[in-house]
Amino acid sequence: MTDNNIVPEAEVLGADDCWRLLGETHVGRLSVIVDGHPDIFPVNFALDNETIVFRTGMGTKQQAMEADSVVALESDSVSGEFGIAWSVVVKGAAEAAGPGSPTMDELRRALFPWQGTGQDFLYRIVPRSITGRRFDLSAPMSLQTPLDDATRAGLE
Repeated sequence: MTDNNIVPEAEVLGADDCWRLLGETHVGRLSVIVDGHPDIFPVNFALDNETIVFRTGMGTKQQAMEADSVVALESDSVSGEFGIAWSVVVKGAAEAAGPGSPTMDELRRALFPWQGTGQDFLYRIVPRSITGRRFDLSAPMSLQTPLDDATRAGLE
């Protein structure tokens, strides 16, 4: 039995809202297929028109994208101050985004690798779909109960 006044309903976001929210953050989780199984990696990214650009080095992510370009990227945010949370998922194909234009050179410089060096490959996610949800955290249950794993699972 569920009390709809306790559990907030998710607001489905349009593509424009999703892109705007992605523009406000620069960290996400990239999902790729490694040896037939999904794997997830944190990445910092930038937007270039309606695509997502990120850097990576030789290794698992790069090899997985070369073997199967289908990827997903999720980014989210939770604001206790404003009582909202959101999540955006972009699904599409990853392709090498080599230098060649001033815009790409600027993006490459802006995406400073967390590890400092060795992130020489620039990739672009060309979206096939973008979806997003926004959650109102001001419902009674979310004000009185910590957002633990059980609660979070019920909201997703």
